[in-house]
Amino acid sequence: MRYTSKQVQIARPDAMIYRVLSNFENFTPILGDKVEGWEATEERCKFRAKGITVGLKMVERQPNKLIKVCADEAAGGMPIPFTFWAQMKDTTPEGSTTPNTHMRLVLDIELNPMMKMMVGGKMQDAVDSIAEQIAQAFNNAHI
Repeated sequence: MRYTSKQVQIARPDAMIYRVLSNFENFTPILGDKVEGWEATEERCKFRAKGITVGLKMVERQPNKLIKVCADEAAGGMPIPFTFWAQMKDTTPEGSTTPNTHMRLVLDIELNPMMKMMVGGKMQDAVDSIAEQIAQAFNNAHI
């Protein structure tokens, strides 16, 4: 099943967004105290949320355009295979000094029919919410 977020607008250069999102270590100040057992390297992270162990790994990067993450089976937990990616596109008008990037998130997840009935509708809301929260964090950051 594929869930695609609404496109969000971020008033930052695509290179900055890419640099932050493409390294799990950058999430430590944000998530370190919100989940249990947070561990991160540039390529992988592992944590527990609501008693479930989640392991993630970077699987593809296209500088300033794409970051793709999937479940890290080696980290244990998370029995549902998924791939999650962020797509960025520089939409700064020519001659403008104000950067503008459009971003959207995509989640491909394998849900059995029972799980799809239970959480399928919430997945679209979750993907949209995450995209909006990322945009808000960048747009509100004092850089």
